[in-house]
Amino acid sequence: MKTVVITGGTDGIGRSLALTYLERGDKVVIIGRSTGKARTIIDAAARLGAADRIEFLRADLASVSENHRILERLRTAYPVIDILVLGARFYRSARSVTPEGFEASFALFYLSRHLLTYGSAGSLERAETPVILDLSGPGGDLSRIRWDDLQFAKAYDPDAVMHQCGKLSDLLAVAFTEDHSHSNIRYLLLHPGLTATAFTGDYSATDRALVDDMRRRGQPAEAAVARIMRHLDNPPEVPLSAYMQDNAVDTEGVAFDPEAARRLRDHTRELLATAGQAND
Repeated sequence: MKTVVITGGTDGIGRSLALTYLERGDKVVIIGRSTGKARTIIDAAARLGAADRIEFLRADLASVSENHRILERLRTAYPVIDILVLGARFYRSARSVTPEGFEASFALFYLSRHLLTYGSAGSLERAETPVILDLSGPGGDLSRIRWDDLQFAKAYDPDAVMHQCGKLSDLLAVAFTEDHSHSNIRYLLLHPGLTATAFTGDYSATDRALVDDMRRRGQPAEAAVARIMRHLDNPPEVPLSAYMQDNAVDTEGVAFDPEAARRLRDHTRELLATAGQAND
């Protein structure tokens, strides 16, 4: 029996992944903000006879302190984690700052991933074939990173923010696998293709119309999960791998530059320390 932890696990791809593993007889921890959405999954788990194999942890992962709280619960209740799925994201048409002083998308899409991967490493290493799955879009151009303004204090552009956060996730994967070079953890970056999920966010009228069109064109979540499971059922042999749908992305190329990854890692640690949020 595996233990699977899923952020963004109350909707869309995360929900479908959770139900897939519950149907297989595994334990699932879903992390999200909506108690109502979580209830529908818990009810589905009960119908499967799996009510004792699911836990919902309510949290706003844009909060660093909430990430620490979740990590403490995971370490206490789940000393072995087989799969960590990083799927939480939230689109914001207008810039928003968390009570801790971080730009909200940067905090959710990047800082949370940094904290959860490093903070869960010990539990993952106890598993036989541990995998970290980040559902973002690997690859892209490093020049799109605003190194002097990572949190878009100037000229906020929501699409640029989301693209940059995806690129930061790539560099996080590079830094993590380098820092855990002797680990058995496999890090998988995977974009399963446009999927008809809830596309949760705080949208302007213009952005909402675009998102509604994307939802109409997207594949069902079940189709995305079928693609994802092919990789999770056959974990990669190399420490870091990346795919856009079924096409492999070169993780040795310039888009995955180790120097840039170390720069981001060190900046992140300094940022968290300066903000009084000790890093895991």
